Amino acid sequence: MSIFEAPSISQPFGIIERSSETRINNKMGKIEDVCEELPFSKGEVRPVPTPLPARPTSYLQKLFLMERSSLGGKSFVSTATRDLWEQLFDEAYGADVVICTDFGGKIYAHASILSMASPVMKNKLKQSKGRNQRKSFSIHGVPHDAIRVFIRFLYSSCYDLEEMEEFVLHLLVLSHVFIVPHLKRECERCLEKGQLNVENVIDIFQLALLCDSPRLSLICHRMILNNFKVVSATEGWRVMTESHPVLEKEILRSITEADNRKEGRLRKLNERKMYLQLYEAMEALVHICRDGCRTIGPHDKVPKKDQAPCNFAACKGLELLVRHFAACKLRVPGGCVPCRRMWQLLELHSYLCADSNVCRVPLCKNFKERTKKQNKKDEMRWKILARKILRSKSISGAPYFSIATSSS
Repeated sequence: MSIFEAPSISQPFGIIERSSETRINNKMGKIEDVCEELPFSKGEVRPVPTPLPARPTSYLQKLFLMERSSLGGKSFVSTATRDLWEQLFDEAYGADVVICTDFGGKIYAHASILSMASPVMKNKLKQSKGRNQRKSFSIHGVPHDAIRVFIRFLYSSCYDLEEMEEFVLHLLVLSHVFIVPHLKRECERCLEKGQLNVENVIDIFQLALLCDSPRLSLICHRMILNNFKVVSATEGWRVMTESHPVLEKEILRSITEADNRKEGRLRKLNERKMYLQLYEAMEALVHICRDGCRTIGPHDKVPKKDQAPCNFAACKGLELLVRHFAACKLRVPGGCVPCRRMWQLLELHSYLCADSNVCRVPLCKNFKERTKKQNKKDEMRWKILARKILRSKSISGAPYFSIATSSS
């Protein structure tokens, strides 16, 4: 049996059925009831339970308990126990299973351990022939050393880092085919930490889809999106386009959607930045017309020479615009560009102002009356702009109607 014979990718981003699970018999065995009756009768005296441990008094005892509680309930086997399990695998004492690999290789193991570690192996051993002699089954398409590392992991859950890095792809396939989830997580972690690069990301991405590894698939997909120009020039991409054209279309479609989302986010950020600038300009306009700033202000107030620096960032630019607007001879809606901007700011303020009767901004009341004569389309456009300006500033935490309250 070659474990690399996987189904074709019909839905690359969907959930691929596990080929190994379909080979497991529905009647894999039931868990036996191991609960027995207690040996104590009604007349017998039960033993007194041991007392609870005392509270830690010394600093070292408290530190030990803190470290033990930080393990999250995991049980860490001692080194001697791990060595015992590895010695049992290496020496194959009492082995009753033979695993045949390519080129005549053989690995001896114990049926009880394999059956408890993998439900697929448990089913294969049930179907294996031979009762008085050793049972056997074959694993082809994987190097002999990779299978040996895999079987060793089933015994002690240990592996050498160098062997993991060398056979990580083979171990990922084996863990998926024989349903060993903790080994699959170790393989995914090894690939995420350093094995994954732009040269092999396409191959690992296809393997992650076949082995039903959503986290690894997502990481590979993100790397493809972020380095598409480099990835599309690799040999793996060329082979993938020839063998799996559907997957290529899905990747290209996802790249287009990612670019559209990125452009949409940038557009919204730029729009919100523009709305914030308009809001600050409105506040600075109210500030200049009501309180005055530096050398400019209302006609009934004299600017103070020792005035503190202004807190409005848009005040300086707006001050220059007001001075130009006051001295320009083309001070009409169709005049120069700075004057047109000033007319637009005054009209926008009229839509944001709550009470034009007490407002100190020039022409505020005139623009309020002018809106009654405008057509519905222009009026709706100005109202939408005013609503977006107030909404963008309210998100940042400022009062919702700060302009309306400041102008009263």
